[in-house]
Amino acid sequence: MQIFDAFHLARLQFAFTVSFHIVFPAISIGMASFLAVLEGRWLATGDAAYKDMYLFWSRIFAVGFGMGVVSGVVMAYEFGTNWSGFSTIAGNITGPLLTYEVLTAFFLEAGFLGVMLFGWHRVGPRSHFFATLMVAIGTLISTFWILSSNSFMQTPQGYAMENGRIVPVDWWKIVFNPSFPYRLAHMTIAAFIVAAFIVAACGAWHLLHGRRDEPVKRSFSMALWMLLLLTPIQIFVGDAHGLNTREYQPAKIAAIEGLWETEHGGTALNLVGLPDMSAEVTRYAIQIPHLGSLILTHSWNGEIRGLKEFAPQDRPYSPIVFWTFRIMAGLGMLMLLSALLGVFLRWRGQLYEARWYHRFMFCMGPSGILALLAGWITTEVGRQPWTVYGVVRTVDSVSPIGEQQAGVSLLIFVLVYFLVFGTGVYYMIKLMKKGPEPQLEHTESHPHPGLHNRALDALKGE
Repeated sequence: MQIFDAFHLARLQFAFTVSFHIVFPAISIGMASFLAVLEGRWLATGDAAYKDMYLFWSRIFAVGFGMGVVSGVVMAYEFGTNWSGFSTIAGNITGPLLTYEVLTAFFLEAGFLGVMLFGWHRVGPRSHFFATLMVAIGTLISTFWILSSNSFMQTPQGYAMENGRIVPVDWWKIVFNPSFPYRLAHMTIAAFIVAAFIVAACGAWHLLHGRRDEPVKRSFSMALWMLLLLTPIQIFVGDAHGLNTREYQPAKIAAIEGLWETEHGGTALNLVGLPDMSAEVTRYAIQIPHLGSLILTHSWNGEIRGLKEFAPQDRPYSPIVFWTFRIMAGLGMLMLLSALLGVFLRWRGQLYEARWYHRFMFCMGPSGILALLAGWITTEVGRQPWTVYGVVRTVDSVSPIGEQQAGVSLLIFVLVYFLVFGTGVYYMIKLMKKGPEPQLEHTESHPHPGLHNRALDALKGE
């Protein structure tokens, strides 16, 4: 296998661009709903701290939303430049689904985003809250259509093949394909967890630096309550998703588990190991008998098909998904631990004074993003060698491009992305390091002293 042929360079380029892209929509989805909660609480209680928090976090949301839009547009062009085969074969399905996303979600978000960010002194409070709700709902609708399209590629149904192309037969089955509910729930909760850890890490940073004003403490507290609620639910949803994957994509499960032989009478779980695709064995495996059956079939003697039951050309690349899944699962356990520790410290009255916990939560800040990326790598690499599982092979989806074209474009993408989006991420971090303005006495003429209408104004004078 040539690693640097046009086919693999095109795959690497798409993997690179989609990995950059998925981070920003996840931040936008979680942050938009957080902003809706903050403004709703401000309207309900009249507590100015909620509005101060809203104005601060809306700047982070605005930067993340903008970078998400730009990186998403680039990916749309890649379908034509690098993956014209896929567009030709599956465009009758993916084209309409992405169009529905633009018509129902993007227009909704774009229509109300300006009011949300710049309309504080131009519309009434309830109208502004309505705009915030519409943007938050728009991000969730966008998630719905994108996950429907991706889920069809994982578990296709409701289609027919005509002249080598996929044509729709039943749109209800296409949209609500077997894996869609699990993927939608898993991704939406993941986005909320991403935002919650960012908010918690920001609060932890300022608590470590001596701030105890209400916007900092309340942001930290709200993020921890969100994590306490969502992390157990995410574990439950992930388990249900795994059962669904075992039914519809058994080769992916075998690759994730590094399982080569079908073990009758109970399957052991490989905690760690090094899957070897050529030798068809997982080396240095540390196993727990029957635990694989308990997790993946919910029975003591459940049977899981091994990779040897699938033709070599139909097997996912186990060494990658074996470890990305364990990174995701390990981070999930740390997330649950961080939420439970927060409850314990809250009960002890030490939530805002336990510096060791603040350091821990600051270090956990990127964990939501890392788990998200590991999860997407697992699901996408695990789908290989198919673009549409069991229907269209990835090798048949690539455009007729040369190695030089693919390599040069990949190099340009790497340089531009690290420059543009690296700058954006640096700016977001600098905004978070600055933090919400300390609460001052609010007056009628200037209800939010020190807070600016534009995100870029926040760093002037530094």
